[in-house]
Amino acid sequence: MTRRTANDFHPEILKLFDLHVHGFISRRRFIDSAAKFVAGATAAAGVLEALSPRFAEAEQIAKDDARIKTRYLDYPSPDGYGTVRGYLAEPAQTGKKLPVVLVVHENRGLNPHIEDIARRLAVDQFIAFAPDALTPLGGYPGDEDKARELFPKLDQAKTHNDFLAAAKFAKELPDSNGKVGVVGFCYGGGIANFLATRVPDLAGAVPFYGAQPTADETAKIKAPLLIHYAGADDRINAGWPAYEAALKANNVKYEAYIYPGVQHGFNNDTTPRYDEAAAKLAWQRTVDFFKANLVS
Repeated sequence: MTRRTANDFHPEILKLFDLHVHGFISRRRFIDSAAKFVAGATAAAGVLEALSPRFAEAEQIAKDDARIKTRYLDYPSPDGYGTVRGYLAEPAQTGKKLPVVLVVHENRGLNPHIEDIARRLAVDQFIAFAPDALTPLGGYPGDEDKARELFPKLDQAKTHNDFLAAAKFAKELPDSNGKVGVVGFCYGGGIANFLATRVPDLAGAVPFYGAQPTADETAKIKAPLLIHYAGADDRINAGWPAYEAALKANNVKYEAYIYPGVQHGFNNDTTPRYDEAAAKLAWQRTVDFFKANLVS
């Protein structure tokens, strides 16, 4: 069956879906609003289903791939929620210390897509560690709608401290070479930017379409950045001019790319918003960036 793309959907429906995914509108409001662009509420519900993730179909690296080894483990976060669970993926055989990449999820917790991203990094000879911010609420519930409903219940001050604790934990992993980078997507892109402002020895940060820090916070960044934006993402892109000005004013080393015409979430290959060409280019740039900045 031919895979559907963003071009198969009305642009206003894509805008509504972005609002729904990020918790700004409910499922009912999406259906009511989208109905005017299709043949009524039943068709709108079908559109929402078509836009929702297909994890199994998009999986690139199987859980039992012989090239890697994976496990879940808990790490301490005394200034956050106390204990947080994460997913560790690393090459099956190394023989040397390796850099660690934190993988930070979207606003749905540690779902199968983010675990697959971690495994992809492990195949590329990184240790990847993906914390689950939903740990204190029982962890990722296995359902995207339920995960989205849980997320606003988090105390973000504690959750931010959980990610700071994850960076410390990652650096101290037995097979770590002491260099830690971070890649994050949407909410996780904002966390990648946040960690760059708070972790002085962070070796590199790659935010995908993430919320930007203030100018005052940007002044604290020491890590090099690789920044990815979607061309058709007015909501997030509105913050880029001020962020870029602050990066330049503080002589922060960065590269930034805006991929023309693609949707927010273009790297997420579980949904029709995925853009293959942009995603492959952005991911290759990401891997190359980490190899340049994290490998001893």
